[in-house]
Amino acid sequence: MVAVIYGSTTLNTEFVAQRLLRAFGESVADLHNIRELDPQLIANRSSLVFVTSTWGAGDLQDDWEDFLPRLGDIDMSGKTVALVGVGDQENYPDAFCDSIRILYDFVVSRGAAVVGETGTEGYKFRFSRAVRDGMFVGLVLDEDSQSRMTDERILLWVQQVRPHLLQRA
Repeated sequence: MVAVIYGSTTLNTEFVAQRLLRAFGESVADLHNIRELDPQLIANRSSLVFVTSTWGAGDLQDDWEDFLPRLGDIDMSGKTVALVGVGDQENYPDAFCDSIRILYDFVVSRGAAVVGETGTEGYKFRFSRAVRDGMFVGLVLDEDSQSRMTDERILLWVQQVRPHLLQRA
């Protein structure tokens, strides 16, 4: 099973996570709120999707911030992780979806393979730490100014990452 794990403050990210679950299909994925998650789930799963929003000037969502230290020394070698960031490119054009880079650096430092990078075309932002080698390190969504594009972006991205995640699930 692919574990779709989210942290949400304003419900935007939770709704995105629910849409991701539907796109993957409940027969191959399940949904978890990071606030209620036992860290052992991450230790026991090989295919993970982390969904977060960005707060302030590029900060990680509070539930994720509180959870990461609870992972202790869990080794993520052999795990495949895909990242989804929810942000606001109009009001925060200099920190758009920065938080997924925080998660990216965290999981890579623990040995995980990250899949699901996406292009920056179609977005209007000045800077994002989520951009690495000209690509976002995951799927980025803007529910504030581009919500009409979310479903299509999710479907295309799930088609891209699904084979990588299911070969490990």
